[in-house]
Amino acid sequence: MDNRPIGIFDSGVGGLTAVRRLILDAPNESFVYFGDNLRAPYGDRTPEDIRFLSRRNARFLRSRGVKALIIACNTSTANAMAELSGDNADIPAVGTVAPTAAEAVRVTASGRIAVIATTATIRSGLYERTIRALAPDAAVTSVSCPKLVPLIESGHIDRGDPALTAALREYLAPVAAAGADTVVLACTHYPLISDAVLDVLGRPAALVDSGAACVGEVLARLAERDGLAAPGAARSERFCCSGSADGFTAVARAFLGRDIAALTERVDVEGV
Repeated sequence: MDNRPIGIFDSGVGGLTAVRRLILDAPNESFVYFGDNLRAPYGDRTPEDIRFLSRRNARFLRSRGVKALIIACNTSTANAMAELSGDNADIPAVGTVAPTAAEAVRVTASGRIAVIATTATIRSGLYERTIRALAPDAAVTSVSCPKLVPLIESGHIDRGDPALTAALREYLAPVAAAGADTVVLACTHYPLISDAVLDVLGRPAALVDSGAACVGEVLARLAERDGLAAPGAARSERFCCSGSADGFTAVARAFLGRDIAALTERVDVEGV
């Protein structure tokens, strides 16, 4: 048994969907979350910049004594996973792409899979390559959705929200045209708008949550090495952000359904 916390990072608040899943699936586990909201979003940054920021995020969490890393950022996973794995070879370090692609291949009935994500994630091509390595005959439709993260972080998450609906109509048109029966929500912000996605798509589809997939993978890896927390162990939750703590906690309420201001601190990671 290992009662140290699990470390989770994202470019902002989107990775809180992974936190929500971790709390549901492993209520004994402690965790430290870092959201780099000062520099968000990562989706329009260069691959070199994304790699630099992602490795620094991981170093910060390692300084907090974590036993595993969840890279709850599809952009970081798609652009920096090789470096993150190499830097953290001594602990489980799990990104979103591999477990999410495997889940999409498992649930699709037709082999027609759509991936909606940030520009940098789509540009990397990693989801498409990973899905096709598992299912060579899969038809993959990849759609870059640069408007969605800013909309979600500014509170446009409700079904029928005019700005959100307009953006989704634009982005889901090629998904509908391709006849995809499975849609990968390849950004951890997107589960907050899953109802709106299905409304605009206008027909049933399996939605694959990338945050949930990576949480399941890291818990499985910890179980293999007897690294889960002991039942009844003292548990802690810490939230860290690089930008405004007030802004972070205000948006976090929509993700977690509660106020985390007392558990949140603003941190400086420049020298990490």
